[in-house]
Amino acid sequence: MCLVAGCATAAFDSAAGAGRGIAGPGYQRHALHRHGGHAHAARHRVHAFPVRPVPADCYCRIGGGVVDRVPPAPSPASCVSGSCGCLSAGGHGSGRYALHNFAEGSFCGALINGLNSNGLDRVVLVASLTVLSLTLFACILDAHLEARTAVLATSLSQANQELPHLAMHDNLTGLPNRVLLTERIEQAMARADETGGCFALMFMDLDGFKPVNDAFGHHTGDLLLRQVALRLRQNVNRHDTLARVGGDEFVLLIELDDQQDALTVAIRQVSEISNPFLIGEHQLQISLSIGICIYPGHGATQHELLVNADAAMYHTKAAGKNGHSFFDVSMNCNARNQLQLSQDLRTALRHKHFCLYYQPKFDALSGLPIGAEALLRWNHPERGLLGPDLFIAMAEKTGLIIQIGEWVLDEACRQMREWYTEGYSHWRISVNLSALQFRHSGLVATVADTLARHQLPANCLTLEITETTAMDDADASLGVLNRLSEMGLDLSIDDFGTGYSSLMYLKRLPANEIKIDRGFVRDLEHDTDDAAIVSAIVAVGQALNLRIVAEGVETTLQQRFLTHLGCDSLQGFLLGHPLPAEQFLEDIRAAESRIALDAQESEAKASAF
Repeated sequence: MCLVAGCATAAFDSAAGAGRGIAGPGYQRHALHRHGGHAHAARHRVHAFPVRPVPADCYCRIGGGVVDRVPPAPSPASCVSGSCGCLSAGGHGSGRYALHNFAEGSFCGALINGLNSNGLDRVVLVASLTVLSLTLFACILDAHLEARTAVLATSLSQANQELPHLAMHDNLTGLPNRVLLTERIEQAMARADETGGCFALMFMDLDGFKPVNDAFGHHTGDLLLRQVALRLRQNVNRHDTLARVGGDEFVLLIELDDQQDALTVAIRQVSEISNPFLIGEHQLQISLSIGICIYPGHGATQHELLVNADAAMYHTKAAGKNGHSFFDVSMNCNARNQLQLSQDLRTALRHKHFCLYYQPKFDALSGLPIGAEALLRWNHPERGLLGPDLFIAMAEKTGLIIQIGEWVLDEACRQMREWYTEGYSHWRISVNLSALQFRHSGLVATVADTLARHQLPANCLTLEITETTAMDDADASLGVLNRLSEMGLDLSIDDFGTGYSSLMYLKRLPANEIKIDRGFVRDLEHDTDDAAIVSAIVAVGQALNLRIVAEGVETTLQQRFLTHLGCDSLQGFLLGHPLPAEQFLEDIRAAESRIALDAQESEAKASAF
């Protein structure tokens, strides 16, 4: 029932009961007929009452058999305000109800008596509160979403504004990046072509930045790069471009009135970076290497200019760093050769183009073979068999030396296991460790895994490290050497006497042998100083109870002298060249046969006397 209808619902009171309905001409007669005994009396009054169409908004009330006209129902608003007159007491003949005559369930009756039909009032109250709560929640949610949308829209607008700058600049230093530098170079080339001018492109790389980054962490490294950028920018004009193109690499584009100006700028930049940097509590010292190319003349495209400037920079580094070099065509050839070499090394490692040659070691007194040194060779598909002096430096520079060294160790142990099985269990195989490989954190585990994989006793393996490597970061080296020694393998100090040995430190090393460098052995016959040095090395080794190995033995006189001094074993071309494993073993067996035959002849001669 709507509120308007509920407010003005008519009530039919009779002896039989009460009926409610909407008053129309036909409906009045039907209601009277249903009310039993009162119907007849009411009928007379109804017929006496002039029947005419009743508006749809008019209601009637039958009380005591009397039908009264009811004015149109007031609106709920007027009922609530009190202007409808529903709440005033008075005769119903005026069309207004007394307070006690409101129909049950009407709006105004509900205001006075409340809803009491089976708890409907509670349902209405709960429903109303629920609707109000949901409405309030929806309003709050809408407001929050609108505010959030506004924030996101603002952030997106700011990001769109910053995006072009971020795409063209380095996040760390704020300098132009490689993308913007490329555009600036092309613009400078166009201006130079149009006006007949020239410009210089300087490729700059920091010397010593990596050790700083490794020692103090990336945060300190980043702070250092920011300060470097500030210093470099101090010597740059507003119309020139200073860009950061890599980790510690910068490029400077300067337009020149005179090509000699490029030299002045380069010297000033090198001098500026050579001054110490104060980063936190650390005073750091680095230097700058610069490669310079000039346009026109040193390249026809921006890519060529960058490559050539980079090649000139590497030439500066090779010449001692902390300086500058102008590009020359020969530098580009060297750079391309170096690049090709690094790519070939990766290919060789992937396709197993490396192989090992073995040079025998002999006991100085008996002349019997006691083992071999594994020497790396590269079967280059175009250049043939290459010795390590042609590629080891590049392998160390690229970091491939770690993988190559692990392959050498594995292959040497595999081969030694074969010889061990064939009866040469008293031999030792020697393997050289590079400085990078020795400092690698996984060295000890790699050695242990390799020995276990090939089931090779640890005392069949000797690891050789140079004197300089052993002395670099002495405490850390000592820790690694102790762990290797505890495994049971032998440690040899290679090229002894060529570094900066400390006898105090040497006696702390868990070394088993020292090797006299071939440089001292080569001129042993003609240089008394070399003879004195070799004698001193042998005396030191004997005092420290170390085995002494002399390498580079090429003459019989050298062999006799070293044996007389007290060397334990000898190695050199006089005794045996480096050979592949199969040929090596054949030569060893032939040598053993000769030694056995010589021994028999000596015994025969001795018995004859």
